Amino acid sequence: MSSPVRYVRHARSPRNIAILIAVWAGLSALAVFFGAAWWIIALGALPTLPLLWDIVADRQAGLDLDDSRISWFSGRMTGVAELGEIDHVRLDTRWDFSVRATLCLKSDRQLRLPQECTPPHRDFETVLKDRELTVVRHHFAGR
Repeated sequence: MSSPVRYVRHARSPRNIAILIAVWAGLSALAVFFGAAWWIIALGALPTLPLLWDIVADRQAGLDLDDSRISWFSGRMTGVAELGEIDHVRLDTRWDFSVRATLCLKSDRQLRLPQECTPPHRDFETVLKDRELTVVRHHFAGR
């Protein structure tokens, strides 16, 4: 028996806060040093509003894995799969070098895990193999 694994990612992370500050500092520099119009600054700030909301609300996403099931959550979205139902786990490396995890069930159904729920892919692959799950890696398949 392996010990249960719990992975939680918080939106209020130093990385997200630094990204928000950097973008706003750049927009402020455009306004102050180059006299950019207010509507250009507003258009530049608009894409940062969802990240700001996530930081304020401290939205969480995560994954729980024990010897019998895997469950995940992200905002209002949740999911569960019994380990006995899983044929293999597919880890796809995409062109932006992110890794997408898909649970391929014995019933030919596929459950894609939200990217924000999955731990770093190398650690995740090790934990899955410890649970005797088959892990299939695909690099740059374009799927």
